[in-house]
Amino acid sequence: MTNMTAPEILKIAFVGDYPPRKCGIATFTYDLRIGVAKESHAECIVVAMEDISHAYHYDNEVQFQVAEQELDEYRSAADFLNFSNVDVISLQHEFGIFGGACGSHILALLQDIRIPVVTTLHTVLSEPSQTQRAVMVQLIRLSTRLVVMTERCRQTLLNTYSVDREQVDLIAHGIPDAPETDQKVLKEQFGVENKPVALTFGLLSPGKGIEHVLQAIPEIIKKFPDFIYIVLGATHPSLIREQGERYRISLERMAKELGVTKHVSFYNRFVELEELTDFIGAADLYVTPYLNVQQAVSGTLAYAFGCGQAVISTPYWHAAELLADGRGVLVPFADSSAIAREVIGLLSDDERRLKMRDRAHRLGRTMTWDNVSQLYLDSFSRARDQQSAALKPLAVRTLDEQPLALPQMQLDHLQHLSDSTGVIQHAIYSVPDHAHGYCTDDNARALILTVLLEEQGKDSAEVHSLATRYAAFLNNAFDRDSGRFRNFLSFDRRWLESDGSDDSQGRALWALGTCIGRSRRAGMVAWARELFQRAFPACEQTTSPRTWSLCIIGIHEYLRRYSGERAAAAMSQQLADRLADMYESTATPEWPWFENIATYNNARLSQSLITHGRWFDDHRAAEIGLKSLRWLCEIQLSPQGRFRPIGSNGFSREGGVAAVFDQQAIEAHAMVSASIEAFAVSKDPFWSEQAHLAFDWFLGRNDLGQPIYDPSTGGCFDGLMENKVNENQGAESTLAFLLSLVEMRGLNATMRVASPSTH
Repeated sequence: MTNMTAPEILKIAFVGDYPPRKCGIATFTYDLRIGVAKESHAECIVVAMEDISHAYHYDNEVQFQVAEQELDEYRSAADFLNFSNVDVISLQHEFGIFGGACGSHILALLQDIRIPVVTTLHTVLSEPSQTQRAVMVQLIRLSTRLVVMTERCRQTLLNTYSVDREQVDLIAHGIPDAPETDQKVLKEQFGVENKPVALTFGLLSPGKGIEHVLQAIPEIIKKFPDFIYIVLGATHPSLIREQGERYRISLERMAKELGVTKHVSFYNRFVELEELTDFIGAADLYVTPYLNVQQAVSGTLAYAFGCGQAVISTPYWHAAELLADGRGVLVPFADSSAIAREVIGLLSDDERRLKMRDRAHRLGRTMTWDNVSQLYLDSFSRARDQQSAALKPLAVRTLDEQPLALPQMQLDHLQHLSDSTGVIQHAIYSVPDHAHGYCTDDNARALILTVLLEEQGKDSAEVHSLATRYAAFLNNAFDRDSGRFRNFLSFDRRWLESDGSDDSQGRALWALGTCIGRSRRAGMVAWARELFQRAFPACEQTTSPRTWSLCIIGIHEYLRRYSGERAAAAMSQQLADRLADMYESTATPEWPWFENIATYNNARLSQSLITHGRWFDDHRAAEIGLKSLRWLCEIQLSPQGRFRPIGSNGFSREGGVAAVFDQQAIEAHAMVSASIEAFAVSKDPFWSEQAHLAFDWFLGRNDLGQPIYDPSTGGCFDGLMENKVNENQGAESTLAFLLSLVEMRGLNATMRVASPSTH
């Protein structure tokens, strides 16, 4: 057979953040695309990741945009790329730029791609969390080749993730081929002529360690009274959204308290390359006082070093490797005395400093984007050659075998049901029914939803506003004298009872625990903990097994943050023992259940024992939970293989026939939650299938073949009656659907991490 020359790569897609988004990954993606386009004849297009949907005005090379938290858009991006005649994909990977747990949403795109993928790893952790490791393992498996920027990162891939050495390419971070500059002219341009200048640049955030340089300045100016320290760069956009300018203001306050304001200059803006080069040229020293030892790469360090700057840095991975052999100076982390000593030393020794700059400049010539881009093109060619003989076959499944696609999260109807007091209980069709007022049960559910949305990255001002309203409702519902929550509030803001139900007590505790265990808002966590501590002792006096279950789930949400809290742990054990004792006194081989009747919210009983058993290694509880839940799945399966919740018109008695109608949304939600918890414990695909079956009930796979979810409003109908759908869209059913949806999105993310072949 005649050997044929491999065809030229004609089209490359770059996937990552992209300007005008302001972050290091965006700048890298832009520079790499420009360099590759210059060094080849390939068409270079971009799929841009967006932290704020449709907030950026891109140039024409951006042909597809992905809202980073929207899972469906990753799959759509895969379809776009598969049908765009792309030869190779260049993916920029950093855990924080993709949605899902530890950025797991990107696995959905990679799973569906039929194109070789070269993944540049901007972070390689030697001590990843369990989820980070799982995401990385699947990312490696789904990538054709991997690019790292330091030898340390390559060794970490080999040793920590058992990657084949032949899969990895070591390519340095690219730098601009900066022109020669006249430092004297540049110093005059910035008004620092005849003054020694140190520079730090890049997006500002607490991990940059700027405060330690500020603390070094009083010692430096004893030797160099005219010393100037320039901090160049805007505050990181995500930090601005979460905290505003708190960090920058704290630095300015520190400079004032240290008496060094005349020696510090903050340039609060994102500068373009030409201006950045001028700043570097005007400086005598570049300082990177970063605090994270595992920082695999720093674009700012590479740029300053490649421009021939003398560098003082903390010994994070990239710096330790780049500045070895006298190419720079390393100082311990968070050591202002060492920074002062080395700044004084280099400024006092022109010969040493200039030799250091010369060594940096000579090595930097090998790191220019034209050289780096050629190395990437070589990697792209190897990736295409590797994949050409090993295309993955696509599994074929009929529509009936596939779970239905998850709808988009839509909060319109929930907003219509919510006013300044909280969420209104009922609706007449989709119109809020003020006559029945509000209840703690629904506001607790709604608060849980907002926290789960926050956890999944949908932390908008809209969600924050709703969360505050629901929290305020629970705060008002709590009777601090009795330690219990009232439940029903009339529309004219009068409590209709002095003491709420046991279930409302348990559900409110669940909501508080979720705030504590999952929210990133310090104020919300502090409020919820104070109320939780007052409310959870009352759980001991409750008599309903469903209340015990809700309390157990809430306690374990709380223990996510405060795992050493002995009183809460003891309460969980006490309630779990009650449930287990109840099961063992009632269950038979034919009726493995907690009572001689299965009524409402049934799966929560099983879920709570699975949860307790999982976190406390209580085998008795876990076994009862899984056994009872499997039985519940069996009796809630219709002859057509669809989820059929036990009907409320008679429920299901031991020895009798289960009622088919009316079917309630809370039963589907309870089964979704319990099945997801069972999957987390066992990793048995049976449980993920049960979760999908229960969720598909909302979408029309039910006894009437009618959807319960209404996409026109974002609401959910109040259930299935014998011959029709109950078309009222109350809070309980709507929240059951929305909570099921957010939990299913979490399950899908988990399954992508666990197995890339699972759809």
